[in-house]
Amino acid sequence: MRQQIAARLSAAEMEKLDALVSAGRYPSRAAAVRAGLELLFREEREREIVEACRRGYGEQPQEEWIGRAGLLAGARLLRELENPES
Repeated sequence: MRQQIAARLSAAEMEKLDALVSAGRYPSRAAAVRAGLELLFREEREREIVEACRRGYGEQPQEEWIGRAGLLAGARLLRELENPES
């Protein structure tokens, strides 16, 4: 079930919102606002994940050799992607 909320937007914000709808990016103002909320929710979830990882590594620090191995593997992968024939 959907619920309605009220929000006050500035004239500039309304112009931008209407421009997105006029350009066909979103079918309605409500759809654009919902898309913005989805981005907000996704960013918040990613922030929570990063914070959980930070806490985890604080409690169980990564051994130095694992970090070096990851950096070396990443560098090798980048070289292979840049020079596929070599």
